[in-house]
Amino acid sequence: MAVAEPAYAKGFTLLGHSERGGRPDAMRAQYYRDHLYVGHVFSGGFSVLDVRDPRAMPVQHFEPPPPGTWNIHLRAADDLLLVIHAKDLWEVFRDESQYYGGPIGSRLAGAERNWSAGVAVYDIADPANPRRISFLPVDGIGVHRLWYTGGRWAYASVLPEGYTDNVFAVIDLADPVRPRWAGRWHLPGMHTADGEVPDWDTVRWRYALHHAIIDGDTAYASWRDGGPTLLDVSDREAPRLIARRNWSPPFDGGTHTALPLPGRELLVVADEAVADRLADGLKNVWVFDIREPSNPVSIATFPHPDEADYGNNGGHFGPHNLHENRPATFVSEYLVFATYQNAGVRAVDITDPYRPVEVGAFVPAAPARLVDPRPGRPPVIQTADVTVTDKGLVFFTDYNAGLYSLQHQGI
Repeated sequence: MAVAEPAYAKGFTLLGHSERGGRPDAMRAQYYRDHLYVGHVFSGGFSVLDVRDPRAMPVQHFEPPPPGTWNIHLRAADDLLLVIHAKDLWEVFRDESQYYGGPIGSRLAGAERNWSAGVAVYDIADPANPRRISFLPVDGIGVHRLWYTGGRWAYASVLPEGYTDNVFAVIDLADPVRPRWAGRWHLPGMHTADGEVPDWDTVRWRYALHHAIIDGDTAYASWRDGGPTLLDVSDREAPRLIARRNWSPPFDGGTHTALPLPGRELLVVADEAVADRLADGLKNVWVFDIREPSNPVSIATFPHPDEADYGNNGGHFGPHNLHENRPATFVSEYLVFATYQNAGVRAVDITDPYRPVEVGAFVPAAPARLVDPRPGRPPVIQTADVTVTDKGLVFFTDYNAGLYSLQHQGI
């Protein structure tokens, strides 16, 4: 099948495109041993693709979701695949502004349980054929996102009963057949079952852990409208706060990904755009100096894509996620890859951290069909996640437009 010419491209060569066996909607993508694991945001479940030939990318396995459940995020390492189970929130919040406006846990407290909540663990010694070996349940809405790079410890954003929204939790995988929850940490005010009272406007702001990236004994956690935190996780049973920053207000929140560049003592933080036509403001990717971890200092922001009027093109315009420098992928402290939703994927050079420079961009053509079932959605791309291999292959997902493979010309 011919691949449509991109709307805009520089610094990237288009290799292939896949609608993943008729399921072009996607959220998280995980590259592992020449395979790509992709969570579906609307059609549900997850797929496994063979990406040894990035021009073909055939689907080798599809795992359907339990009823009422989404599996939009997953992580693979050490021949284990961890897949989140949570309430399919698009079933509840058909208006996207409701999903992002205020605490999920508080609004769904007491809902009749008709979904699966927790983390499913699969053996992927045979990468194309995941074999489920255990399940770690949670007594609430479920798990949103994971961090796992192998070894004993994994990390999750989880929404248990009694909390306003997703909090930070540690998973002990010493025995992957019998995983257990270890330590937990939350912003003060989130544990309402323990008598805590939020000190923020719970109608205007949503304080919720999106996810954390862990380097050594530090977790770099993003709390949406609550900003980023640095957590000391040297004691996995009792994480503690090192520092917190929050710029909402005056900015409009959405802190999504905090990517540490430890060799340069920098932190790159992406705020997610969550509303159409810039209704939630123009979101930034920030660069922080973290030479003193207890006092992170913002020193720059990434340039905004400006070769087209993306703010008025429909859908979300602005950052979503960053390539996260996972082991066995492309790891750089000078070149950062980011998705910008209706503005595609971007490569940014931060050799001078005070002056980030865009060095690559790829904006796919508009999707051939709209698979987003929510009413009134515009027929535009909504690029979600990006992962880059150690060979410079770039894979990125889209809510509607499928999976793309590129070669970055600078790697």
